[in-house]
Amino acid sequence: MSPDQSPAAAASIGAVIARMEEIEATLSPGDGVGYFNRLYLNVTREIRDTLASTTFEAPVFLDALDVTFANLYLEAFDAVGTGAECPTAWAPLFEHRRRTHITPIQFALAGMNAHINHDLPLAVITTATEQAVEPFADCPYQRDFFRVNDALKHVEGKIKSWISVGVVGAVDRALGNVDDALSMWGIHGARRAAWDQAALFWRLREHPRLLAESERTLARLVNLAGRGILV
Repeated sequence: MSPDQSPAAAASIGAVIARMEEIEATLSPGDGVGYFNRLYLNVTREIRDTLASTTFEAPVFLDALDVTFANLYLEAFDAVGTGAECPTAWAPLFEHRRRTHITPIQFALAGMNAHINHDLPLAVITTATEQAVEPFADCPYQRDFFRVNDALKHVEGKIKSWISVGVVGAVDRALGNVDDALSMWGIHGARRAAWDQAALFWRLREHPRLLAESERTLARLVNLAGRGILV
């Protein structure tokens, strides 16, 4: 593969984890993207193990959604690596990745902001469209999505532990307590908001120009939030 080519999209959660492990091995210490990648890698492993013991009504849809979602981060990483334009939502993290005054927690939160607030709604729409299903009703697809949310509640506690013991890095005491640093964030709540955003996009499918502008607006808002996180 030539230097300007991106790797093929991951086709399974196992492949997603393998890609993130490769990324982890290539990034230098202190790289802001690495802090997010390390956190996301651990969350993905935890989700894989937790959901293996959970029964779902529409596992094919859920697996496809998980992979589509993860690939949006990998695509952003690869775009920057090949010199292509960075997606708007991800630009703050990649632009600020070398700045030494920014703490590891800020980098991790900036990545979570871009990935969940922006990428997850798009992944839901893409997966539902590809599988020709209507997910926004009292149906297996929606119920499974929120089952994942419930399963993730215990992961949030582990995130704080990972940050404290070094998965993301030493806690900067200027930020105070880890609980305070993460008080603005919760995976469960963020995923709920992302589902609501996806439902709005779904209703706009018959208005392509309005949908496209709504997606651009979301990207700009997430970009702005990311810059605020990285101050």
